Amino acid sequence: MSAAGDRLQDTARRAALALPGTDHGYPFTRHLDVYKVAGKVFLIVTDDPDEQIITVKCEPERARAHIHGHVSVTPGRYLDKRHWISLGPGPGITKRLVTDAVEDSYDLAVERLPRRDRPRTR
Repeated sequence: MSAAGDRLQDTARRAALALPGTDHGYPFTRHLDVYKVAGKVFLIVTDDPDEQIITVKCEPERARAHIHGHVSVTPGRYLDKRHWISLGPGPGITKRLVTDAVEDSYDLAVERLPRRDRPRTR
């Protein structure tokens, strides 16, 4: 079962907020809900009803696999297109896929932090 846009965004928000040290806000525009860990962005939720997408950090090989495997996964908007993907509603975009993408993105952001800045284990 694929996730509709609003459910996709809600799923991503819930997954992000369940991770330790996560905060969010609207630093760029009122239409981009940005989630960070220790100041590092790992999720952007587009609050535009005409464009219900999320954007997450992703390993380049995994990003290519997602893009080739799902018509509603595209190279990331707003950021480096090799390391970020955008997911929209469509075939194969499940709650599990969205949650995994958010958690993987968070893990990539945490890996780049100095140990002293990393949140406690999840």
